[in-house]
Amino acid sequence: MAKKSFPLSDVYRLLETGPVVLVTTAYKGKANIMTQSWHTMMEFEPPLVGCLTSGRNHSFHALVAAKECVINIPTQELARQVVGIGNCSGRKLDKFKRFKLTPAPASRVEAPLIAECYASLECRVVDTRMVNKYNFFVLEVVKAWVDAARKNPSTLHHRGKGSFMVAGKTIRLPSRMK
Repeated sequence: MAKKSFPLSDVYRLLETGPVVLVTTAYKGKANIMTQSWHTMMEFEPPLVGCLTSGRNHSFHALVAAKECVINIPTQELARQVVGIGNCSGRKLDKFKRFKLTPAPASRVEAPLIAECYASLECRVVDTRMVNKYNFFVLEVVKAWVDAARKNPSTLHHRGKGSFMVAGKTIRLPSRMK
């Protein structure tokens, strides 16, 4: 197999495998949505998620102030909204109205769920030690919601430069038993 040099600035395109998500925040009575693909599971119980949010984003400031959010997992059917949300700012725009998405009340946080998304994870910020240096938040999932009617949802996975991959078929392999 012949390999060739790959640009360091594009390494993220090889490692980003988690689904693209829509993060909702609420601050001073205003809800916002941000597209995000830089997140990682950090612990199973309690579920901890690490996420990177640019300090230039409107959602960054809401997340710092409110210390809570909802991670909503969209499916392929919402691809155009996902990209559109990622290409505009919520500072002066109501993204729920603009992209025809439905805010639904959460049970443990102020930020809304997105009704059209396959799953929604209500989160609280539990560690901010890496925010100042890396814009990296550690979130604890305090409530999880999933649309049980959707089996094997087609989630989006960012490949960089306007390219996305859609999750494919599910395969089962032998694994450790609990």
